[in-house]
Amino acid sequence: MASGSSAKKVARLASKGKGRRIRFQGGTVFPATMAAVILVGLGLVVYARQSLPSLNTPPTINDHWHVSYGFYACDEQLKDLAGAKEDPVDPLYQKYGVHSHDDGVIHWHPTALATGRRAKFGVFLDTYGVKVTTDGVSFPNDQNDGKSYAVDADKCKDKDGKMVDAQVSVTVWDQYDDPATKKKYIADFDNIQIDKDGMAIMVAFTAPDAEVPMPASAKDLPELGAVDSGVAPSTTVPADGSTTVPTAGSDSVPATSTTTG
Repeated sequence: MASGSSAKKVARLASKGKGRRIRFQGGTVFPATMAAVILVGLGLVVYARQSLPSLNTPPTINDHWHVSYGFYACDEQLKDLAGAKEDPVDPLYQKYGVHSHDDGVIHWHPTALATGRRAKFGVFLDTYGVKVTTDGVSFPNDQNDGKSYAVDADKCKDKDGKMVDAQVSVTVWDQYDDPATKKKYIADFDNIQIDKDGMAIMVAFTAPDAEVPMPASAKDLPELGAVDSGVAPSTTVPADGSTTVPTAGSDSVPATSTTTG
């Protein structure tokens, strides 16, 4: 049995330890490292979810959508973007499957990289090298004569005819034939979602109070889209019995011409 003096010493040591914090050996390095690992793990999970192809969310790789588009500067619509990016095949067209046919229409028959939530207006702009930001609109040398419009340098007339600082905006109509249903964006243009067939989009560099019209191609969107929607071409049978299949649009199954005796 411990003596009385020994018991008193144990009691004194115990009282001295009251209220003291237990520290990890090595200080705060271990808990800080664990916290960092957890944060990195969470970040990787979020990144992986954002990076997965959206194969089941329209537009899918089986869809072929058409979107009317245009560029508007001050008081006039600019020329449509030129080139189908098919011959020779442009790497970005090959990557995304999104392009135009000199017709003011975005032909959206995407690869997995432009499906679902990845279907964004910036995909089309990147394919043609067009830059649309809050600072201005600029075209590469092979589009619209390489023109650029800068907010801090160029002005447009307002409704009263006064020259004022211009603003970049993008107006989006849910449907080409419904001018009343629209949204106006003044930032984050690349991330505008392409979420339905038959939309209309106008990029505008105008006075802030300007009325932005629908793209010129909107009124003809069904006809323009039908050119390469895979509609079976008509077949004619001349008097000599030969069968000729006329050339189809470049996005449809390549046309063939056969003659039978």
